[in-house]
Amino acid sequence: MIASHLLAYYFTELHHDHVQRVSMLQQPGYQRLHGISTSSGRWMKEPRKSPTVKMDKFALVLFAETGDFLALDLGGTNFRVLLVRVSSNGKQKVEMENQIYAIPENIMRGSGTELFDHIAECLANFLEKLGIKDKKLPLGFTFSFPCQQTKLDESFLVSWTKGFKASGVEGRDVVGLLRKAIKKRGDFDIDIVAVINDTVGTMMTCGYDDHHCEIGLIVGTGTNACYMEEMRHLELVDGDEGRMCVNMEWGAFGDDGALDDIRTEFDREIDAGSLNPGKQLFEKMISGMYMGELVRLILVKMAKDGLLFQGHTTPDLLTTGHFQTSFVSAIENKNSEGLLRAEQVLRGLGLDSSPEDCVAVQRVCQIVSTRAAHLCAAALAAVLRQIRDNKRLRTTVGVDGSVYKNHPQFARRLNKMVRLLVPDCDVRFLRSEDGSGKGAAMVTAVAYRLAKQHAERQRILDSLRLDRDQLLEVKRRMEEEMKRGLAEKAHTTAAVKMLPTFVRATPDGTERGDFLALDLGGTNFRVLLVRVRSGKRRSVEMHNKIYTIPQDITQGTGEELFDHIVHCIADFLEYMGMKGASLPLGFTFSFPCHQTRLDQGILIKWTKGFKASGCEGEDVATLLKDAIHRSEEFELDVVAVVNDTVGTMMTCGYEDPQCEVGLIVGTGTNACYMEEMSNVELVDGDEGRMCVNMEWGAFGDRGELDDVCTEFDRAVDDQSTYPGKQRYEKMISGMYLGEIVRNVLLDFTAKGLLFRGKLSERLKTRGIFETKFLSQIESDRLALRQVRSILQHLGLTSSTCDDSILVKEVCSVVSKRAAQLCGAGLAAVVDKIRLNRDLEKLSITVGVDGTLYKLHPHFASIMRETLRDLAPDCEVTLVQSEDGSGKGAALITAVACRLRDARK
Repeated sequence: MIASHLLAYYFTELHHDHVQRVSMLQQPGYQRLHGISTSSGRWMKEPRKSPTVKMDKFALVLFAETGDFLALDLGGTNFRVLLVRVSSNGKQKVEMENQIYAIPENIMRGSGTELFDHIAECLANFLEKLGIKDKKLPLGFTFSFPCQQTKLDESFLVSWTKGFKASGVEGRDVVGLLRKAIKKRGDFDIDIVAVINDTVGTMMTCGYDDHHCEIGLIVGTGTNACYMEEMRHLELVDGDEGRMCVNMEWGAFGDDGALDDIRTEFDREIDAGSLNPGKQLFEKMISGMYMGELVRLILVKMAKDGLLFQGHTTPDLLTTGHFQTSFVSAIENKNSEGLLRAEQVLRGLGLDSSPEDCVAVQRVCQIVSTRAAHLCAAALAAVLRQIRDNKRLRTTVGVDGSVYKNHPQFARRLNKMVRLLVPDCDVRFLRSEDGSGKGAAMVTAVAYRLAKQHAERQRILDSLRLDRDQLLEVKRRMEEEMKRGLAEKAHTTAAVKMLPTFVRATPDGTERGDFLALDLGGTNFRVLLVRVRSGKRRSVEMHNKIYTIPQDITQGTGEELFDHIVHCIADFLEYMGMKGASLPLGFTFSFPCHQTRLDQGILIKWTKGFKASGCEGEDVATLLKDAIHRSEEFELDVVAVVNDTVGTMMTCGYEDPQCEVGLIVGTGTNACYMEEMSNVELVDGDEGRMCVNMEWGAFGDRGELDDVCTEFDRAVDDQSTYPGKQRYEKMISGMYLGEIVRNVLLDFTAKGLLFRGKLSERLKTRGIFETKFLSQIESDRLALRQVRSILQHLGLTSSTCDDSILVKEVCSVVSKRAAQLCGAGLAAVVDKIRLNRDLEKLSITVGVDGTLYKLHPHFASIMRETLRDLAPDCEVTLVQSEDGSGKGAALITAVACRLRDARK
């Protein structure tokens, strides 16, 4: 019988240096554990500076999922395949069937192809046994090795651990390798929708029963932890709302030397003989794969020093791996049972042990396992402090792993030390009875629903995405409509009217004088005084004032509209100290007009929401003159009526003689360009060129865009002032893009794909989602928190970070299509100019104006890229008009006055 006093005798008899060797393995002191915990906490907060602790992230929200799901749990020499049935009859219920399969050592250390072929074979066996091989079920893959995860169904192995060394896997996507192995078999198919770590699976398993479970811990063959972190603390992921699970991969803690002061010669010997020297140092001091080996090395050293087994060793004791971690658990059982198991284990190793030897071996086991439990507690305390600092005071730790479950003292020691290190944390430990497989299935259930929702959202958004062939077809149809608009016979039925502007000349530098310009194209309009100077000091000086037109006037009578305009001109003249002055005026009137001369414009139809009566079919210059006469305040000489696109072209052309195209992309959209007179059949004469106002916003009114038009475009059109008109403009311009986005968001919400299916009353309001929101939301500088503030302005107070990301995607898709359509139309214009002039290559400048083009962060670049792709033989320079189209109207007026004076 072994006397208790022998333990004291044993340590008394040890030489001092041997005492040092063994005592080095005793658990670090309380203060050192605090230091380790603090060090671990720093690494958690600075993942980029400490790449040895990898922080891979994903987020899920559990709802009442139902259905059949497969789970594959791979993390050691054995792996499990599970069928998890989730049903709901008022309360969610989970039933599981599983089968354990072994992985032979030659496969663990063979090729990656052999490993994944073996897994696929076991999966096929499991499906066949249950008679479900013909079903395509969703599968969650628990893969318990350090991985870099970029998506929920994509995970790249960083490095093998736990004795695995299968070649050709590190650095590759393990989901892709498994899919390849399954496809190669061809006898079954599954949908792998999620890959997670076993710690995450454990947290999810325990979290199913305890909603306070926010930490997952594994202490088995290997060790790792995960926890729920606030999104605002995760610099590597977009978004700052809500929380996300962080897989710490803490087995690598210490790989940078942080634990060197407590690592012993035995730790170093284990590391040197491992498959990955210098890696996973924390894991090698804690986990079950190394605990038994650590004890064996100490026993060998003590035997060789004559302190155990009368100085004898045996081949079994000297063989790596022959002292298993399960022996440590058995030997540490209380009372005589543990000592009896020690004697049996030592006998199995061929050792003739004395009672004193058994006591000593038990003490070594206690020292090794206690140190492991306390180191684990120190790292866990850092996680708990982080959660406490995030204002979550009650936490449950879901735990799994053979060491935690099977060792008789490990859990108690761990729990006790955690409470000593973080006494102000209310922490509960919950053992996972179902392993991580149930958690993997629950993640899969959520991921499967999310994947289906994502697929549905993408299906809807795909209708708004245009490929190159579609854009080329848009360009071809625009070219055809341009030809129809120019032809005298087809002009009346053409959608793109190609209206002559009677602008035939550009400034030559001799123009001089003061000119008024009136720029009317939307609910805001400008009155300008433009002073043109010629000669060496050639310059254009401008003064302007912006006025608004109330909606009741835009929808009232023509007299009310033009009287309001004249009142604003009178105010401007007084503001400039020029009351009563008579000046030549250029009138930029940005609505479709038919012109027979420069100073006349017959309004064809209102656009952009205007509906003033008594104007369509009338000369707007005459309407303006009549209003001036009614006011009896001043007289003006209306010299030119021009479109804003023509004004923009002239503004840019004053600085760049190659500018022969004008483009507006703002509230509305339109283009003009210099066409050969021989092609302008509506005007007599074949010599020279004339600027043609395309009025391309009406492109599509004859069905040219029906095949790229979506249900959202039709909804916007149906609710517009002029249904069936200006179809191209309604897919491009700032007046309508926000409304297209709003209709997409309404559809998503109605289908439960956004805002959790809850709609705000404000979002139901037509026009509430302004196009400026697209520019703000798509700004690269705007954080998702600011996107959310825009959504809150729309009454969506409970929107999430994911909602913000999706809204941003919708805005991006809608604005990209607009820019591409605009680029396709412009490609048709510049290619026509090239062909008109019989050139292989054309170099030309386009003057551009409009709030959408100027303010949207990506519109200009996407349009430019589309133009370059669809018109490769044209070198196009896009010049932004800084002075609007008012300056251009004044310049056209100046040219007209010069020509008129010359005739006189």
